[in-house]
Amino acid sequence: MKLARPEADLYVPATGPSAGLTPAAALARTTHLCVIAHQDDIEINAYPAVAECYEKPGKYFTGVVMTNGAGSARTGRFAHVTDAEMQLIRRDEQRRAADIGKYSLQLQLAHASGDVKKPGHPGVAADLAAIFGGCGPALECVYLHQPADKHDTHVGCFLRCLEAIRALPRDQRPRRVLGVEGWRDLDWLADADKVAMNASPNPKLAEELVGVFESQIAGGKRYDRAAIGRRVANATMLSSHAVDSVEAVSFAMDLTPLVVDEKLSARDFTLAHIEKLRADVGGRLEKLG
Repeated sequence: MKLARPEADLYVPATGPSAGLTPAAALARTTHLCVIAHQDDIEINAYPAVAECYEKPGKYFTGVVMTNGAGSARTGRFAHVTDAEMQLIRRDEQRRAADIGKYSLQLQLAHASGDVKKPGHPGVAADLAAIFGGCGPALECVYLHQPADKHDTHVGCFLRCLEAIRALPRDQRPRRVLGVEGWRDLDWLADADKVAMNASPNPKLAEELVGVFESQIAGGKRYDRAAIGRRVANATMLSSHAVDSVEAVSFAMDLTPLVVDEKLSARDFTLAHIEKLRADVGGRLEKLG
């Protein structure tokens, strides 16, 4: 398996379910695939996908990180780390997360953020074509960023992935595609449109996975607290008239309609969800006013 960037990292964890396999073989057996922008985005935003495969026979999680991590915020003892040094630190942190989570495969494509945000970038397109095309019929679900995210690189990552998936023959496209929370949560979605993913299993694993990314936590961003706190809040705030059924929830947006209907624009699809929020708020105010 060959990727566009010479510094790209193809890692099959030695303690994972695909130990001893080539990256191509590990990719081919993947059942749950997460393609996301940055190191730690998987562990913060797509933990239910990891948990669903963790030590489960026949379940194989593959994580893909598209960017090189050079531009992350940093302070404290990481304040004077160069971009080149930070790329290596974050690469190794992501490998440790793959070890802890017993991933089938971890790919780090090492593209610059600017390239991911650029439509038609040849290296990005070639890598995504190889990844989505290299998955076999066992693939159950793909996890991407959601299109209402407020981070440009996240949205660019989502759009490049959508382009790559739509380029596949219809019978090779994933059966289900979900967009996960990131730099905008999804509690604003209409309740009928929320995909509530159970993030309760193995809470110690969840904490350990996020805690691996010391360069971000000690570097000034308490993602460890924020990620767990968001999941707990989602579980409680999901319904005002029902007791909590689980302890932690991550919301997702069902992106499968964008895969099925190539004429449906991501913009129109996303704005339709926002219009539902507008109609809900307006209708309630009119009813009770």
